[in-house]
Amino acid sequence: MQKNINIRNKKARFEYEILDTYTAGIQLTGTEIKSIRQSKARITGSFCEFNEQGELFVINMYIEEYIYGHSYNHNPKSSRRLLLNKKELKKIEKQVKNVGLTIVPLKLYLTDKGWAKVNIALCRGKKIHDKRNTLKEKDNKRDLDRIKKNF
Repeated sequence: MQKNINIRNKKARFEYEILDTYTAGIQLTGTEIKSIRQSKARITGSFCEFNEQGELFVINMYIEEYIYGHSYNHNPKSSRRLLLNKKELKKIEKQVKNVGLTIVPLKLYLTDKGWAKVNIALCRGKKIHDKRNTLKEKDNKRDLDRIKKNF
């Protein structure tokens, strides 16, 4: 029985204002998917970029080397291609170039069939005062929850 794999990028929601989300597949090798099944991956600090051919790649995604994959192991920090429809790729590329948005992975998970998927988001960076407001709202919500719990 396979456990549920959910690897999240918690920093992304704090650092960026999320405008639009997409679900993309990842092109992986055998040892990479085996490491992801063991939850040996991180997506904090990673981002997505387009290459000259218009393909979308995730950069700085860390997938730990598979313990039992000797000479056929993968490079842990290599860039990996994301699989989306051409229409979606063109739409995202247009928004990134014209408006100046960033593409950030939010969540890495496995489907019921065993395929690795990534939720990516078109984001705009938050200013310092927006981050402060987010922290204030979080503290206020926590205080209200404590008060409600006591009554």
